[in-house]
Amino acid sequence: MLNARQIKLYADELYDAWQSRQAIEPLTERTPQMTVADAYAIAKMVMDRRTAEGSDGAEKIVGKKIGVTSDAVQSMLGVYEPDFGLLTNQMQFGEGNVPIGNLIQPRAEAEIAFRLAHDLVGPNISQSDVLAATESVMACFEIVDSRVRDWQIKIQDTVADNASCGVFVIAEKTVNPKDLDLANCRVEVSKNGAFLSEGLGSAVQGSPLQSIAWLANTFGELGIPLKAGEVILSGSLVPLEPIVAGDQMSMTLDGIGSLDVTFTKT
Repeated sequence: MLNARQIKLYADELYDAWQSRQAIEPLTERTPQMTVADAYAIAKMVMDRRTAEGSDGAEKIVGKKIGVTSDAVQSMLGVYEPDFGLLTNQMQFGEGNVPIGNLIQPRAEAEIAFRLAHDLVGPNISQSDVLAATESVMACFEIVDSRVRDWQIKIQDTVADNASCGVFVIAEKTVNPKDLDLANCRVEVSKNGAFLSEGLGSAVQGSPLQSIAWLANTFGELGIPLKAGEVILSGSLVPLEPIVAGDQMSMTLDGIGSLDVTFTKT
């Protein structure tokens, strides 16, 4: 367990790294005893600064995310349990041009995004609870970014870094999920006009519904609900793909729709 001084020190480091776009050394290399609870306390302190009323460019929380859910992503990052974080209005973009010049080491992933009609308050949330609370689903690119050097992260590093959130892009088209088989929903992703990857909804904990149930229950343990109107990202169906300004990516989700983006510096 870290003391209050250590938690503030790391929170200040991560906040400064986010502002300066300069990566820091892994927290767990310096403090191996850090727990996930410590890491969330760090992340909360950073987000409290970003959303503080009266601060320059104060942000508003508009959703939540689960990450590192699939075998492919876990193997790439060497992190073998999901992370969780908060989404803000300044992270959200619509289809078209998406600026990534403020990110350090961005990677794109294709996901199914959910919009909630009702609160989900863990614990004991099930897949059927998630489905009943969902207003719609839509195609989503999440662009993850790590403030930790070279993505050298353990679970504590990424949780402290707000689940490596960068920006996210959601399609305009929305679909009622009640009649969809989300576990067998197939996605195909292309980059710069060439096929890149494909995957199924089952890549995320067997079903996106299960991944969001896990997220609701995990946040529930912290006393935090998933709220009506929020966007909830359910995890990547494909391996992460490094991107640079000028790259174009598209995805097609069976039964849900497509999404096209062009990444720009500004």
